[in-house]
Amino acid sequence: MVATDKIFAGAIPEIYDRLVVPMIFEPYAQDLADRVAQFKPQNVLEIAAGTGVLTRAMASRLDADTRIVASDLNQPMLDRASSRQSDDSRIVWLQADALALPFEPQMFDVVACQFGVMFYPNKVQGHKEAYRVLKPGGHYFFNVWDKLTTSDFTQVVTNALEEMFPDDPPRFMARTPHGYWDQKTIRDELSAAGFRSISIETLDKTSRAKSARDAATALCQGTPLRMEIEGRSPAGLEAATEHAEQALMQRFGNGVIEGGMRAHIVAAVR
Repeated sequence: MVATDKIFAGAIPEIYDRLVVPMIFEPYAQDLADRVAQFKPQNVLEIAAGTGVLTRAMASRLDADTRIVASDLNQPMLDRASSRQSDDSRIVWLQADALALPFEPQMFDVVACQFGVMFYPNKVQGHKEAYRVLKPGGHYFFNVWDKLTTSDFTQVVTNALEEMFPDDPPRFMARTPHGYWDQKTIRDELSAAGFRSISIETLDKTSRAKSARDAATALCQGTPLRMEIEGRSPAGLEAATEHAEQALMQRFGNGVIEGGMRAHIVAAVR
């Protein structure tokens, strides 16, 4: 992972929340929130909360006396999340590093992370921190994308950018969001962190966008892929977005477009 892979700032949070979240994250947030809610936790820590799609889904399902600490490395993402959330005294928004959580041991019944583990520079250390702050018998839930070839929109955009930058193609999507899909590696690293009763379920969903333009803008401008494009062509972001849009239209057509996507849903017990 390169340094810019974990930067979600500037124009990214608004585009991410407006276009990326409903396109690919919303369906999996609903699923993960259902899994958390079945254990009726009283204290929940969310890591890599982003703009709050999982936070909102959990808040709608959890009891009135449940406390949710929603944390993220990037304060601009939390600012966007808190602005979207109606007043809810159960939720605390907190800037925090997943590899050095600012909590005492054994504080939480559940730790949940929606598509954030892939961004940890040290996965085992991140899992160890989740283990440390969980109560004995507490549950750790997270989801990660499967390999890039299983997510249609992202694969098409990645291929389009390879055409545009053949000598140095942007590899953010394959390197980081789709870089932690191997189930044996995930199990081994969770075990190394101390977890037991590890389960992994692969779940297919459908990604939807109102147009190829929205999907191209989401991925090219609403993720750290934006920095890779601008790093190769400082004035080329719009041209790259248009090229990705044309590739998506060629594959999926005009109007509302749909594509497949696949993620692994991971659960483990302290």
